[in-house]
Amino acid sequence: MEEKSWKDHHALLNPKEENELEIFGYKTQGCRKAMCIAGYIFSCGALLLLFYWKPAWDVWANCIPCNLQEADVILLRTTDEFQKYTRKKVTWIDLSTLNLSVRDTSDSLFIADKDSVINRAIMKPELKVRSIQVQKIRYIWDLSVKQFQKVGSLDDSNSCYDIHHKFGTGLTREEQNIRRLVCGPNAIEVEIRPIWKLLFKEILNPFYVFQTFTLTLWLSQGYIEYSVAIIILSVISIGLTVYDLRQQSVKLHDLVEEHNKVQVTACTKDEGCKKLESRYLVPGDILVLEGKKHSLPYDAILIDGGCIVDEGMLTGESIPVTKTPLPHTENTKFWKTHSAEDYRRHVLFCGTEVIQTKPTGKGPVRAVVLQTGFNTAKGDLVRSILYPKPMNFKLYRDAFKFIIILTSIGVLGLIYTVCVYVQHKKPVAETVAMALLLFTVSVPPAIPAALTTGIVYAQKRLKNKKIFCISPQRINICGQINLVCFDKTGTLTEDGLDLWGLIPSEGSRFQNVHSFASGTPLPWGLLCGAMASCHSLIVLDEKIQGDPLDRKMFEGTCWEMEDSSTAHNKAGVPDTSVIVKPGPNARNAPVDGIAILHQFPFSSGLQRMSVITQQIGKDQYDLYMKGAPEMVTSFCRPETVPTDFVKELKVYTTQGFRVIALAHRALNMGNDVELDNLEREEVESDLTFLGLLIMENRLKAESKPVLEELSAARIRSVMITGDNLQTAITVAKNSGMISKTSQVILIEASEPEGPTPASITWQLGEDSKQNASGITDTCVNIEERTSPERESNNYHFALNGKSYQVIVKHFKSLLPKILVNGTVFARMSPGQKSSLIEEFQKLNYYVGMCGDGANDCGALKMAHAGISLSEQEASVASPFTSQIPNVECVPELIREGRAALVASFAVFKYLTLYGLTQFIGTALLYWQLQIFGNYQYLMQDVVITLLVCLTMSLTQAYPKLAPYRPPGQLISPPLLLSVILHTGITAIMLLCGFLLVKQQPWYSEMANHRECPPANHSLTIPNRTGTANATAVSSSVLSYEDTTLWPLTTINCIILAFVFSKGKPFRKPVYTNYIFSVLLLIQLGICLFLLFADINAVYKGMLFLCTPTIWRVYILIMLFVTFCVSFFVEDVILQNRHLWLLIKKCFRFRSRSQYRKWQRKLEKDPTWPPLKRKDFAENSKNEIYINPIYEHDEEN
Repeated sequence: MEEKSWKDHHALLNPKEENELEIFGYKTQGCRKAMCIAGYIFSCGALLLLFYWKPAWDVWANCIPCNLQEADVILLRTTDEFQKYTRKKVTWIDLSTLNLSVRDTSDSLFIADKDSVINRAIMKPELKVRSIQVQKIRYIWDLSVKQFQKVGSLDDSNSCYDIHHKFGTGLTREEQNIRRLVCGPNAIEVEIRPIWKLLFKEILNPFYVFQTFTLTLWLSQGYIEYSVAIIILSVISIGLTVYDLRQQSVKLHDLVEEHNKVQVTACTKDEGCKKLESRYLVPGDILVLEGKKHSLPYDAILIDGGCIVDEGMLTGESIPVTKTPLPHTENTKFWKTHSAEDYRRHVLFCGTEVIQTKPTGKGPVRAVVLQTGFNTAKGDLVRSILYPKPMNFKLYRDAFKFIIILTSIGVLGLIYTVCVYVQHKKPVAETVAMALLLFTVSVPPAIPAALTTGIVYAQKRLKNKKIFCISPQRINICGQINLVCFDKTGTLTEDGLDLWGLIPSEGSRFQNVHSFASGTPLPWGLLCGAMASCHSLIVLDEKIQGDPLDRKMFEGTCWEMEDSSTAHNKAGVPDTSVIVKPGPNARNAPVDGIAILHQFPFSSGLQRMSVITQQIGKDQYDLYMKGAPEMVTSFCRPETVPTDFVKELKVYTTQGFRVIALAHRALNMGNDVELDNLEREEVESDLTFLGLLIMENRLKAESKPVLEELSAARIRSVMITGDNLQTAITVAKNSGMISKTSQVILIEASEPEGPTPASITWQLGEDSKQNASGITDTCVNIEERTSPERESNNYHFALNGKSYQVIVKHFKSLLPKILVNGTVFARMSPGQKSSLIEEFQKLNYYVGMCGDGANDCGALKMAHAGISLSEQEASVASPFTSQIPNVECVPELIREGRAALVASFAVFKYLTLYGLTQFIGTALLYWQLQIFGNYQYLMQDVVITLLVCLTMSLTQAYPKLAPYRPPGQLISPPLLLSVILHTGITAIMLLCGFLLVKQQPWYSEMANHRECPPANHSLTIPNRTGTANATAVSSSVLSYEDTTLWPLTTINCIILAFVFSKGKPFRKPVYTNYIFSVLLLIQLGICLFLLFADINAVYKGMLFLCTPTIWRVYILIMLFVTFCVSFFVEDVILQNRHLWLLIKKCFRFRSRSQYRKWQRKLEKDPTWPPLKRKDFAENSKNEIYINPIYEHDEEN
């Protein structure tokens, strides 16, 4: 295909976003479609089934490639490693049904917003729009740029001025109708999927199709009992799966349905304001927000007034968040760019709850609908549940490869059977049936279920320990975790903060510390004013609610809070203000109170918040700021900042205190100034530094033991926090994340300034300088250190979010070197946390993330195993949620993950060997045209194997974490060797039994001794040539070979079940699994009873022949030898870690993980780590894109 035609045929949907897709245009061709229909008929639907599994083949067979503009079918392909295809039909939206007013020219606009994609998508004069719907999102064909564009949201290209002036007066009725038809309803509609659809989808799974084929074959051969047993089990399995899927569908539907029919007040240009159902809203509609509590069924931009909302549904943390209106600026910057990282303070998100509205003097609280339906924040969460991101875990890929290998063995068996039966001139029908039977024996139908049994039991055990999971497949991945990232505040340390002291600053000097422990009230002054007013607290239900840090700070002033609406109409104070006033226990203050007029809310990106206040009864306006000390001082006049600021700050941060800086500025404003239109940058300058608020953030009692346990297990711990760098380092040392003898190297990177390129500085931390002698020779000895997974006990890198961002942009080649030893990442924004975890994953770490679910949403979703510490049963923010709010859940989850992974491997190996054992036994009997009997198969398949699979995984996790991980690959030398060696042992045993029985003096090819003689009679030795039994009827089951091979194969399955049920170091000993242990004993007892019971009914029912007791003893001896050899091979050789380490050393095998490669490189680099050095970027223009994610505006 030529370059131009390829470009027209292929495009990207949602480029550079998480849900990026490739799209290809195709046109249906009549003759191709007719040929495919004929193929469906002649193949009895097999071709249709194949196309159902492979949608890309369906498109390629029915259609021809064409450019996207002419396509009636679109083929989509994911851009990740899975390359999954989906087929979508192009549909037409007909606008002529709306009876639109006549447009005279082809250039006339249907939508007042001339930049809207809808204007560019309407074909004239047909008034039609081409569209496709992908994962609940609608895309329409943009005729100007010739590509599909997302609809259902306002364009990001609008400036603040555009939003106020284009949409501030509302849309016309006609424009609403056009937008409604093109964008679709404002509803998050989750269909309750009909049971027949779920059933149909489940039955068409390739596994069940193969099983149907197998059962049909077995039924045709008369294996009715076993086939019926499998059918019953399959029906139960499918029924439970369908029930589970149906329940999930109903729950999700009920969760979102109530938001689709909310009554809202919307305004139009021509009809004014009126109530309507929220499903009729469109992007651009103007809404009036009422004062009562209500949930938001849309995303909207606040343009007038303020709001306090609870974003707990999105973040898992119910803390009131203040929203402010979009400023009335006249610049042309995009509205999101204008507000930088802080744009979220103007956005009301779908699914959040409005607690309080704050109208201004101009009128009610108004907002412009930004996004509708599945484009909203809640819609995005629901889509992430409906279409989860596939996890790339080698176990599942290897399982598929393994099944292909077993299928190949089955094909060899099929060829062998055909050769044997053709040689004996058997009928074609019988030959085909027997060949297909041996083919199906090699692939046990329970293999896919084997990978889930361990997960199901682990999930149940986790639930009993108050750890809930919404993504069970990730439990196995938890068994491979070798790096855990921890949030600090609320995760490693206590959620609540205690006030320790206040250090005032006067005349560029710090004053004496005011201790809160003394109980002395804080004297009136600017510091007291800042602590009383610079917060986002509200009074709700007569209780003060808000951020715990804000609450603690306000309580330290002994002031009280009330709404101005209840404050008896204080002179000159707007009704929407919050009033704070001295309480009965406060020091006498020369003020009646302070009114908080306007807030510039806190955000993780800006690391500060400000308020504009007014003293009651005065015209004096003040601005107070609080935030990260480094950030606040950058807004203060240098002469007001004490000269020993950095030194004083380190004194407290090195002790692990949380330090907040406070600043003030007197504002000269008239009464006519509109505070809502004030720019943050205008007033946040020339501040006076007031002092430092010292807060104690105690380490949780469980944190240190957990981190020590992870360290002993060689699982690396990393801290990612929004707090001060020095505080984070101290907490890391106190918790044992950084050992007392280790050196901390501080990394500081700076953006380029003018001609000076970006730079990076490496400095030894203060506490490490005493050990600095010979530091230039520090290197990492990977072989000798006691904790290889911790990367190094010699040094740890510590840096802040700003430096991390510079390194990502300008020092990309240094990033892996820093990450393999980076332990503390402070002042990290939510986006940077997510980016950091992604970078760790690129180094082939299996990353766990433990956070409080607030500003860690993106990181929790990005990690292989995200654990949210929340009181809610299940958080939408992360795959795992622990109701016990401490980090003890982390080793617990890793233990269960390891146990589930080992259990999956054990059951998988067992089923593989069971299939191969049965395959070898059946193949040997085929040699003389014989086969196992129905009840013989039934005993092996149901009484033995099925029950083993259901109970083997019940063994609980070992309480102590081993200092190494279980293997994560099925296609690995130990596992392959295990399967090969045990298959060889089994084959030798069965072959010996098969050949030795033929050498016995009582053996006869023509079997006629079903019943055993009485005890005082000996077994008659028949004529070896068979002439004495010439009149006997030959049987395909009754034979001495069958009677010998059946106990050998059946008891061997019990032996393998025991041998593969390994306990330590990842699971408890097998005898602690009482159900499994007792079951094995009962199974062994039944088999021995059948072997030694001289009961005619047993012989008749099981189709056995009587053999001398001594021969049965020989069978037991063969089985005992097999058990000894199998146990020795598995336990002493294959599970011997020291032996494998020796083999690896002899063959110089080295891990191919990226982080291991970097460790080896750095070990040999005498110049690493760099110290007391400043490096400059070679090319400071290199930028790297970081995916935007949901960022939460709360302190970490």
